[in-house]
Amino acid sequence: MTALVGCEFLTLPGAAIAPAASAQVESPRRCPGLMPDRPSEPLDSTSELVRRVREGDRESLERLVQRHLAPLRRYVSGRLPRWARDLADTDDLVQDTLLRTFSRMDAIELRGAGALHAYLRQAVMNRLRDELRRKGRVPALVDVNDLDLAGEGSPLEETIGREAAARYVAALARLEPEEREAIIGRVEMEYSYAELADMLGKPTPDAARKAARRALLRLAEEMKS
Repeated sequence: MTALVGCEFLTLPGAAIAPAASAQVESPRRCPGLMPDRPSEPLDSTSELVRRVREGDRESLERLVQRHLAPLRRYVSGRLPRWARDLADTDDLVQDTLLRTFSRMDAIELRGAGALHAYLRQAVMNRLRDELRRKGRVPALVDVNDLDLAGEGSPLEETIGREAAARYVAALARLEPEEREAIIGRVEMEYSYAELADMLGKPTPDAARKAARRALLRLAEEMKS
């Protein structure tokens, strides 16, 4: 399987490439390495916005929700199997989960690069599982607890194949937390390098780009094992 890292090709083992799938780990929907990183205005850091939210700033709360809404929707739509996407109103659930989470930031302790984003992804997936259980329409032999593992029928699996998707998820789990967050942020959530720098606490977009490249190389090594 071939993934693009910056403008260079990186071969990932064990992927069956579907002819129409353009199977590149950089993203099931697009490959940022084929185009310039989209321009972005200077960001107030997420940590600064969180601080303001804890002080009761409603505008910062809204900005945090908007900052994370589209990337989380992309993550969820890429991971969920088709039947789950059909049953749950994922867009509304993601937005509601973000509002609930950011409204109680005082009760949440976060440590390490990417910890907030990992927490948000887990919160969204937990909410989706609860919604599917509530509706009682989960297919037989399906474990709702595994919904975030790029199950059968997910866009990720359809893009790179079932075996490669399983190897990708397993390899991600063996990476260091920052490496895992760099890959998920860039590949699945499609962050710009400026956004990724904010997420990882890097000083510049270029530092984030280098971190993502190192993480993808580590991913390739792990997928060989």
